[in-house]
Amino acid sequence: MDRLSFTTESPVRADVFLSERTELTRSALKKLADEGHVFVNGAPVKAGCKLRAGECVEVEIPDPIPTFAVPEDIPLDIVYEDGDLAVVNKPQGMTVHAGAGNFQGTLVNALLYRLHDLSGVGGALRPGIVHRIDKDTSGLLVVAKNDRAHLSLSRQIAEKTAQREYLALLEGVPKEKAGRIVTDIGRDPNDRLKMAVLPAGTGRRAETGYEVVEAFRANALVRFELKTGRTHQIRVHAKYMGHPVVGDKTYGFKKQRFALEGQLLHAYRLTLTHPVTGERMTFEAPLPDYFERVLDILRREG
Repeated sequence: MDRLSFTTESPVRADVFLSERTELTRSALKKLADEGHVFVNGAPVKAGCKLRAGECVEVEIPDPIPTFAVPEDIPLDIVYEDGDLAVVNKPQGMTVHAGAGNFQGTLVNALLYRLHDLSGVGGALRPGIVHRIDKDTSGLLVVAKNDRAHLSLSRQIAEKTAQREYLALLEGVPKEKAGRIVTDIGRDPNDRLKMAVLPAGTGRRAETGYEVVEAFRANALVRFELKTGRTHQIRVHAKYMGHPVVGDKTYGFKKQRFALEGQLLHAYRLTLTHPVTGERMTFEAPLPDYFERVLDILRREG
């Protein structure tokens, strides 16, 4: 990733200033700014930010994304597979598909090596990918092996007939043992790399159901069910509840008790209708060992 630096000589908008000094259009600069790649005096700013004379303006140019993904021999836990779909248990730390600065070691790279066919609806960089989970979240994903299956599965997720259930360990214990969280979610106005709960009508509607499965002294194991599929939805809603996910480096507590590589959030159950046979199917993936170890510690403490 390249980082270009300039100094202003007079008052001007950031996007106008940078467009005159680079080959980037103002629309491209807006996208970069929205993703947190434009800085003034070291702080990220919006593209329309008004600059004063003598300020240091920087823009990061992400590495170009390849036009297609390549197969890689990466271990993969395939829970189920037939001629139309596969269900995969993704490990924590694996990105689902290529993005800026991350073109290798993804789930897609592994899928291309292990499976003979994948749908093309998502494009050359996202073959077979119907839905995603975060890099540091583990658990179940359904993968489409042809376009017919892809369209059916995507429709099920959009129409909420597919069920996606997660288990998470939260900081503290929610007062209400079960409930529903409905908010708007969108980009955090103070940090464009994060998502946040926004005032009604200013973001995208997000709905999450939850139920406390097991309570400890200072934590709770909670089952979440996604009713919508917004970016970081469970993590943002957990923070909104006042009980962020343990190990969450973005939305969680700064001081963490356990040394973890990522959040204790696992997509443990997936229910869908087979796109060809019409059979209702449910898949489950056990909690990862590192998640179970933390639960064992909490149970021993009583």
